[in-house]
Amino acid sequence: MKKIAQFFKVSEEEFLKEGNLSAYNSVILPKRATSGSAGYDFFASETFTVQPNQTIKIATGVRVKIEEGWVLKIYPRSSLGFKYRLTLNNTVGIIDSDYYFAYNEGHIFIKMTNCGDKELTVEKGKAFAQGIFVEYGITVDDDCDVIRTGGIGSTDKK
Repeated sequence: MKKIAQFFKVSEEEFLKEGNLSAYNSVILPKRATSGSAGYDFFASETFTVQPNQTIKIATGVRVKIEEGWVLKIYPRSSLGFKYRLTLNNTVGIIDSDYYFAYNEGHIFIKMTNCGDKELTVEKGKAFAQGIFVEYGITVDDDCDVIRTGGIGSTDKK
């Protein structure tokens, strides 16, 4: 397996813009559950509950440094999607390699909606989402040289 990325915590200062110190101190960096797992589990740094038809935005406290030519795709954990119809609000989270250098330190946020009819509670320290690294290509005539500065939704603001 080619090693192409590394997870880090965002700074305490950056995290406290969206979360609390107790949650920051409880951030667990994503990891695979088994050697055959494609996905890196993201863990809750504090207990949260999502009611049916409710949306929640989670500050993970995580950033990722990725080699150019790779992307991290974020999905709900399969079991939560299956049991609760938990979905990401952007359907699939896309973490580009240059997001690491954004003004918010590349802080990964996960915004989810419980589309089911049962309340979902995720306990502190439990996995709720997963990220999978995927290689991508570009066109032969690509000449993009724009450098990212912003965070989510910033690449269309020039």
